[in-house]
Amino acid sequence: MIPRVRAPELPHNYPWLNTDKPLSIKELKGRIVILDFWTYCCINCLHVLPDLKYLEQKYRDSLTVIGVHSAKFDNEQETENIRQAILRYDIEHPVLVDKGFRVWQEYAVRAWPTLMVIDPKGYVIGYFSGEGNRDTLEKLIAKIIQEHQNQGTINFQELSLNLEKQRQPLITPLAFPGKVLATPVGLFIADSGHHRIVVSDFDGEILHLIGTGKSGLSDGAFEEAQFSAPQGMAFDVENQILYVADTGNHALRRINIKQQIVETIAGTGEQSRNIHPHGGVSLETALNSPWDLIKVKNNLYIAMAGNHQIWQMDLESGIIKTYAGTGAEGCFDGSLTESAFAQPSGITTNGKELYIADSEISSIRGMRLLESQQVRTVCGSGGLFGFGDVDGQGEDVRLQHCLGVEYFQNYLWVADTYNHKIKLVSPYTGNCQTVLGDGSAGLQNGQGKNTRFFEPSGLSVMGSYLYVADTNNHAIRHVNLNTLEVRTMQFNGLCAPDVCIPNNF
Repeated sequence: MIPRVRAPELPHNYPWLNTDKPLSIKELKGRIVILDFWTYCCINCLHVLPDLKYLEQKYRDSLTVIGVHSAKFDNEQETENIRQAILRYDIEHPVLVDKGFRVWQEYAVRAWPTLMVIDPKGYVIGYFSGEGNRDTLEKLIAKIIQEHQNQGTINFQELSLNLEKQRQPLITPLAFPGKVLATPVGLFIADSGHHRIVVSDFDGEILHLIGTGKSGLSDGAFEEAQFSAPQGMAFDVENQILYVADTGNHALRRINIKQQIVETIAGTGEQSRNIHPHGGVSLETALNSPWDLIKVKNNLYIAMAGNHQIWQMDLESGIIKTYAGTGAEGCFDGSLTESAFAQPSGITTNGKELYIADSEISSIRGMRLLESQQVRTVCGSGGLFGFGDVDGQGEDVRLQHCLGVEYFQNYLWVADTYNHKIKLVSPYTGNCQTVLGDGSAGLQNGQGKNTRFFEPSGLSVMGSYLYVADTNNHAIRHVNLNTLEVRTMQFNGLCAPDVCIPNNF
């Protein structure tokens, strides 16, 4: 806890989202205020959001949460990009765009996320850094309510807000698709914003919709199962089994395409707080935001974004464990037990080496599966603040929060997400070159660099086509690798859940 100090006033002349007018500490007198200092790339910040939603709903007549978005990456400074993050993560409290870290500095914040607690008289009475503080925070709120109720200084009333999702409902056929997987049987799309998996052929005909479209954790038939913001996928062609990183549920799911059944194979449904290397029986071991996965023989390798590690699941024994990474957030090359990652969010392989899109250090990492099993940095600075948009060689390369990576014919295709580009990297020389996108956010078809994407996050190659999950455009783009012609796919009969009744595919 920190000494009582008067809470600095919030700027009115900065952009505000999820409200039709700026809010002030003075106007909120009589209410408890929590300022959530966050940046939308940060997995720890995302983990705090469900806790805040719980508290907002429980204490809606006495608590106001205000997100203070203090951007880490250049791309996160754009108000429209923050608005898209609010829609993607279903944030229902006001958000102040903290330009130039003004509010961050006035409140002497040091880390993301930080929750600053302000009492009904306008004094800062405590703060919490990091995640996992819901219970302590709830006890503090209850104590403040009791104290100020006794003093007659609390104002019980609900605030009315004009939310971004009311102005811009997610009624697009796809909503923030995070990953796409091209296979011999068609395309699997992680329709993350709609909490489902969409299966189509390569002409856009829908083959299956897997999941109700409502966030939840339920096994069963395709039309009954539930997911929560699913991301990466791997496909067992021989057995017609799809494996899914069910990120919001902190779980791995197995989808039997022939039997049309979904089942949970790893995770408890609760987020793990253990960042140290560990493991156990898959259904008894809590996971932490699995973001992507790849199948090698009878093992799944998992980019476990939440605790900055790579995990391994033996599909035969059902044992899941840390494979590489100490759990510290950073970039450290070396042995599996010495290495460190920073929110790994994409994973691919050539069969001999794993390649990882290590998003928070804007780098591509390599990890040998055989022989030495050493972790190395293929390209990128390897620093938490070493980002930009620079093609070149090895450590001179600058990427910006890369989320997707796909190995194909001796090269790595990289979704350089916050630069709105697709780049080509040699895993052997570390050379990195922009191939698609002019660097501006947008939706523009065309050829090569004369195209535009909006935070592309997932990539997959089949035959002579590269498929791109163009996340903020709510689209799947396909690229002819012979001509570098980019087109936007159309999906016949696909619509948002509850917008129309789907056909029986």
